Amino acid sequence: MGKHEPLTTAERAARRRAKLRAQGLRPKQFWLPDVNDPAFIREAERQSRLAAQCSDSEEVQKLIDSWNDELFAELDAAEAEFHAAENASDDR
Repeated sequence: MGKHEPLTTAERAARRRAKLRAQGLRPKQFWLPDVNDPAFIREAERQSRLAAQCSDSEEVQKLIDSWNDELFAELDAAEAEFHAAENASDDR
């Protein structure tokens, strides 16, 4: 067999997107707050001060931690499932 021309960045990206679409995924664009924006920083600091003043702050933190634990467990499971499907499609 002869040598193949290397793929361009656009071709590699197109192949990757096609592989993800074949796995039932679709692209999604998210807009997130700019954590370096001074207004965001001020608001985060304000909310942090309020949370620190809360008499139930330990209980609230435990609740937040439990939600985070559950969320990250779900994300880890989804990521493992994604990689398993990706590896299975590579083996074909």
